[in-house]
Amino acid sequence: MSDLDYVHQDADNASRKHNILSLSFAEVAERLKEKDQDTVLISLGSTEKHGAHIPLGTDSYVTMEVVKRTAEATDILYTPLMPFGYSPHHMGRHLEGAGTITLRAETYRNIMHDIGRSLIFHGFKRLIFVSHHGSNVKPIDEVLRQLRYETNAYISYYKTPTERDASFLDDIFENPPEETPGWHSSELETSALMAAGEELVHMERAVQDRAHVPAYMTDKFTKSDGTATVKFLGSENIWVPMDHHEYCDTAVIGNPFRSTREKGLRMLDRMSEHLSAYVQEVRKFPVETTDTDYPGRA
Repeated sequence: MSDLDYVHQDADNASRKHNILSLSFAEVAERLKEKDQDTVLISLGSTEKHGAHIPLGTDSYVTMEVVKRTAEATDILYTPLMPFGYSPHHMGRHLEGAGTITLRAETYRNIMHDIGRSLIFHGFKRLIFVSHHGSNVKPIDEVLRQLRYETNAYISYYKTPTERDASFLDDIFENPPEETPGWHSSELETSALMAAGEELVHMERAVQDRAHVPAYMTDKFTKSDGTATVKFLGSENIWVPMDHHEYCDTAVIGNPFRSTREKGLRMLDRMSEHLSAYVQEVRKFPVETTDTDYPGRA
């Protein structure tokens, strides 16, 4: 998979294109006149530190694999990838060179709002933001509500199964729970990247690792994964703004060594099947948009 493949996705498929970037304005207008074509997938990725064996764009690649499969299965349009997300905790140490590019929460919300209002302006009524990056959900409640309240469009955010919400894939995992198969750079993400493009994965650099509490905490605290919480005396009710390198030394939370391309293909298919089923249900919702003009667009 080359760096530009997701930019040019289906540009040569003149019969039925789904990436809005490859359509002319006339084609978009024609598509919107068709039945059930007012739903759109909005692709949100990230560029952030993962394990040394998989790329900074891991979440972006997984997002686009799922979006592309879903768009083709349900015959709807999708937006080109927005490759930067909310990743302040993945920046690493100053001048370490981790490569992460993060957007501030306000910037991220503004981008989501402007993309959403632009699409609603043209006639899309059902917007589904899609991302594989778990932390992209942290700043979004305000903007999702704002879009809904402003326009009455159906607005939702779909996070692909990962981290603590990966039960949909449990039967595919071989890693036991203590090896956090759905977590950062572990079995799920490594397998998915093998399926997206084996040249993106360098297993000679892979390691197993676990999350731990930051070094400054006492032995009354424990931590098992990459959530923003810690357990204190067994109770996980405390949120702490930790950086990823404070609780994970290698950006790997889990064991990537049971990963395979075959697993990755099954995972991507399963995720796209789930999202496709959701899209089909969303199409049944009665939605009448209001105030779809966008005078504040400048």
